[in-house]
Amino acid sequence: MSPQSHTSSRRSHNPYRLSCPVCKKECANTSGLTQHYNHAHVFRPPSRLDDRQTDSADYVGQHDDSDYDTPNTEGTSQRSRREYHPFLNGRPCDQDGTYLPEGSQPPPRPDPSPDDWSPYDSRIEFETAEFMYKKTQMSNGNINVLLDLWAASLLPHGDTPPFANHDDLHNIIDSTILGDVPWSSFAVSYTGDVPQQDAPPWMSAEYEVWYRDPREVARIMLQNPDFDGEIDWTPYRESTDDHGRRYQDFMSGDWVWKHANMIAEDPSTHGASFIPIILGSDKTTVSVATGQNEYYPLYMSIGNVHNNVRRAHRNALVLIGFLAVPKTERKYANTARFRKFRRQLFHSSLSAILQSLRRGMTTPEVTKCADGHFRRVIYGLGPYIADYPEQVLVSCIVQGWCPSCDAHHSNLAPGADRRTRLLTEALINAMELKLLWDDYGIVGDIVPFTNDFPRADIHELLSGDLLHQIIKGAFKDHLVTWVGEYLVLVHGEARAKEILDEIDRRISAVPLFPGLRHFHEGRDFKQWTGDDSKALMKIYLPAIAGLVPDEIVRTLSTFLEVCYLVRRSVLDDTALRELEDALSRFRQHRQIFQDSGVRPTGFSLPRMHALDHYLQHIRQFAAPNGLCSSITEAKHIKAVKEPWRRSNRHQPLGQMLLTNQRLDKLAASKADFAQRGMLEDNNILFHDEDGPDENECESLGSNDANEHKDADMQDQDDDDNIIDGEDDVEDDDNDEDDGAVLGPSVLAHVELAKTPARRYPHDAVDLGNHIGHPRLPDLLRRFLYFQLNPDSLLAPSDVPISSCPFIAGRISVYHSAVAMFYAPSDISGLGGMRRERIRATPVWRGDAAGRYDCAYIENDATKRGLRGLHVGRVRLFMLLRHRAISYPCALIEWFVPISQEPDPNTGMWIVEPEFDADGSRTSDVIHVDSIMRNAHLIPVFGDNFLPHGFRASDSLDAFQVYFVNKFADHHAHEVAF
Repeated sequence: MSPQSHTSSRRSHNPYRLSCPVCKKECANTSGLTQHYNHAHVFRPPSRLDDRQTDSADYVGQHDDSDYDTPNTEGTSQRSRREYHPFLNGRPCDQDGTYLPEGSQPPPRPDPSPDDWSPYDSRIEFETAEFMYKKTQMSNGNINVLLDLWAASLLPHGDTPPFANHDDLHNIIDSTILGDVPWSSFAVSYTGDVPQQDAPPWMSAEYEVWYRDPREVARIMLQNPDFDGEIDWTPYRESTDDHGRRYQDFMSGDWVWKHANMIAEDPSTHGASFIPIILGSDKTTVSVATGQNEYYPLYMSIGNVHNNVRRAHRNALVLIGFLAVPKTERKYANTARFRKFRRQLFHSSLSAILQSLRRGMTTPEVTKCADGHFRRVIYGLGPYIADYPEQVLVSCIVQGWCPSCDAHHSNLAPGADRRTRLLTEALINAMELKLLWDDYGIVGDIVPFTNDFPRADIHELLSGDLLHQIIKGAFKDHLVTWVGEYLVLVHGEARAKEILDEIDRRISAVPLFPGLRHFHEGRDFKQWTGDDSKALMKIYLPAIAGLVPDEIVRTLSTFLEVCYLVRRSVLDDTALRELEDALSRFRQHRQIFQDSGVRPTGFSLPRMHALDHYLQHIRQFAAPNGLCSSITEAKHIKAVKEPWRRSNRHQPLGQMLLTNQRLDKLAASKADFAQRGMLEDNNILFHDEDGPDENECESLGSNDANEHKDADMQDQDDDDNIIDGEDDVEDDDNDEDDGAVLGPSVLAHVELAKTPARRYPHDAVDLGNHIGHPRLPDLLRRFLYFQLNPDSLLAPSDVPISSCPFIAGRISVYHSAVAMFYAPSDISGLGGMRRERIRATPVWRGDAAGRYDCAYIENDATKRGLRGLHVGRVRLFMLLRHRAISYPCALIEWFVPISQEPDPNTGMWIVEPEFDADGSRTSDVIHVDSIMRNAHLIPVFGDNFLPHGFRASDSLDAFQVYFVNKFADHHAHEVAF
C-alpha cells in the first residue's frame, strides 16, 4: 500500500460529541448516547408475569417538609414524618441578618457574562487546566512537551495553545479567587523546665504547624452550590408508623437536637442554623523507603451535608491542617516529659487552629448558603473521627481504657457510666495524677483542646469507627485470629495448619460475584488493608462452617449481623432492637473462646468493647457510616499521598500545600461554572451551528420494540448453521460498569445488554437443541401465554401446551443483563442507586466452563426477606419477538430452600437445586423485570476437604446444597434474611 493510500484510509478525529441530558456523559454518536441513556437513566415499572413474579412499582423519592415517602430495600416505600427544631430552624435572612417572610425567594445570584470564564480565557482553557493538573496529574515536564506539540500543530494556522508552559498554567490557577483559603503557619516549642546539662534536642526545637482558617473553609462549604439539596439547615427528628425513629444523616440524631436546645437558651440565636464542625485526624505514611515520610493531616467537614456527600468527598471533607510530628532520639522517646509534650502539642495546636470559630459559637453570623439564601449561622464542635489510638490521644485517657465510658480497663463490659467533661474535671481537681492514671485511666496533666470552646465535651464527641473498631479490629484482628488459635489449641499446630489450608481453599473456591474480591490463594497474605478485611467478612462464615464447632460459627454469624446492621445508611428503632438482640447473642456465643482457653482473661479489649456503644452512637449521631475513619483514610490519597508524589521530595510539605490549594481552586471554579449553566452541554468542542443537528438526540427513551433494533441487525445475516456461540466476546465483558449509578431512586430494574451474542440460532427449537435444553420451546410458549394473559391465576405447569401461542418470532441471545436497584448502604450514586451485571455466558475470561450467575427473583411482595423471593440460576438471556412486541426474558434453573427457616448456625438460608420427576433441572422462562439482582450462592462444604486445584467456576455445579450469602453486600443483607 502506498503512503498516500495508507493516509487516506486512516480514520479522522471526530470533534463532535453528544451530551447525556441527565449526567452529562459524552458519547461519540447517537447510538452510543441512546444505549447509555437507556441503561443508566430509563427505569420502567416491572409487571406481573407468572406465578413466580409479582407487581413491583418503581419509586421515585419525594421530599416534603413534614410528611413524605422514603424508599427501602425491601421493595416498598413507607411514610415518614419530620419534626424540625422549633428555634434553630435555619430561617433565610438578608445580608444584614434580618429575617425574610416565609416563602421568600433567594436574592438573584451575580450574573456574569455567560462567556466569562475568568481567570481563564475560555472553556477550553479551563478544561485543559483541569485535565492536566487534576485528572491526569501531569508532571511539569510533560505539560511543557504536550504544549509544545500542541503549538507546533497550530503554528501553520497562526494560533497558539491555551498555555505557554507549566508556569503559565499554574499562574492562571493561582489567580483564581474562588475557593482561595490561604495556608498559614505558626511555630510551637517546649516552654517547660530545661535541664542545664544534656538537654534533649526536642526541648529546643521548633515545630511548625500549617493550617487554613476553618471559619473560611466552613463558609465556602456552606455556600457551595454543588451541595444545594444535599444539606440540612435545621436539626430534625424523623419517624415512621411501622418502625419508629429513623436515623440517617447527621442532623437527624439526638446530639445535634440537644445542642440546638442549649444554643436556643439564648433568644438571640432563634432562627439561626446550627453548623456542627466535624474534625478528623490520623497520621499517614507516604513512603516507607525514605526518611521524614510521616504526615499528620487534619480534616474538617460540617454536619449539615448529607452522609452520602461526605462519603463521596465532593469537597465536603477538606484538609485544613498539617499537625507537627515531633521526633526525638530513641533514648528520649518514651520519657514522661516527651510524651506529655507530644500530647499537649497536639491539643494546643488544635485549639489555636480553631480559634477563628470561637466567636461564631456564641454569636450568630450571616453567611451565604448553597441554595442562594443568606442565613444566620452558629458554629459548634461536632464529632471527632479517629481510630482508637487517636481517640486515646484526643480524649486524654490511658491506652487500654475506653474513651467513652468509665469501665475499668480490666473489665470493659456494657453498663458502665459515660465519661463526661464535668466528672473528669472534678476527678482531676480531687486526685493525684498517679491515682487518676491507675484507677480512672485519665491523663490528668493534659488539657483537651475542647475545653477552650463552649458546649464541647470530648467524651461525647467521639463517634464510632466502623473501619478500625469493627472491620479491622473486632473481626480481622480478634475473631479471625482467635479461630486460628482455637484450632491450634484443640488440634495441635500441624493439624491446625491443614485446616487453615482447607479454609483458604474454600475461600478461593467461592463463586464470583460483582464487587466481591476473589481470593485466588485464600487469605494467607501479609499486608492487609481495610478492603481486604471487608471482602473476607463477606465469605468467611461458609468457609469455616463444618471445620469449627457450631458455637464458633454462631459467634461469627451474630458478629456479622451486628456489623451489617451498624453499617446501614438508614437505621430505625426496629433495626436498633435487632442490633441490641444481635449484640446480646454475640456476647453469649463468644464465651466459647474464653472457655476453650483462647481468651482465658476474657474480652476486655477496647475495640471489641466499642461495640457496646454503637446503640448510643447511632441515636446521637445517626448512621455511623457518615463518620467512619475510612472517609479520612480515603482522603489521605488525594490530599497527602498524591501531592507528595507530585513533589520533588525536597522540603515537600510546601509543595503539597500548594497542590491542595490549586485543586480546591479548580473545584471551586468548576462548581461556579456549573451553577451558572456554563458546563451543561459538557462539550468543549462546539457551541454553534457547526455542531451536530439538535434532532440527533430525539431517539432518547425509545421503546422496547425498537430499542434493540440496531443491535439486532448485527446478527441478522449470521449463518444459523454456525452456532457455537463461544467465539463471541462482548464489549461489556468486564466488571467496570458495576457500581454507583447517577439518577433517581427506584426499587429495581433490569435490562438486557446492549449487544446480542452472535452465532446463535434464532429459532426456538434450534436454540433449545443448541444449548442442550430441548424443553425451551415449550417454556417459551408458556412464558408468552402469561405475557398475553397477565391476569391468569394458573400455575405454569397447569396450562396445557396446546393453549399456548406458537413462537414464530425471532429470538436473540444475550450474554448478560444489567440490574439497577436501590442500595444506599453500598457504594451507590447520590440517589442510592447501584448497578451490577448479571452474566450468562458460555466462556468467561478464557474459561470454557463459562459463567452463569444466580439471581433473586420476585415472588410475593407481601412477605419479607427470602420468603418473598425465589433464587435461580440464569442460563440464558433472550429477546423474544411476538407480533411486533419485544419480550426480554431469561431461562432460569430454580433452587428451593431445604427448610422453612434459615440455618440456625450461620443465619443464612440453605437452598438446593430443584429437579423435575425425570431428573432434569426445574426451569422456567421469566421476564427480566421479575429479576431483582444477583444472588450469591456459596457451597455448604461440610466437614469434607476440597481436592487440590478445585476451581471456583465449578462450585455451582459440584455441590448438593448452598448457602444464600446474605453477607455478600449490604443490600443482600437487607433482602435475603
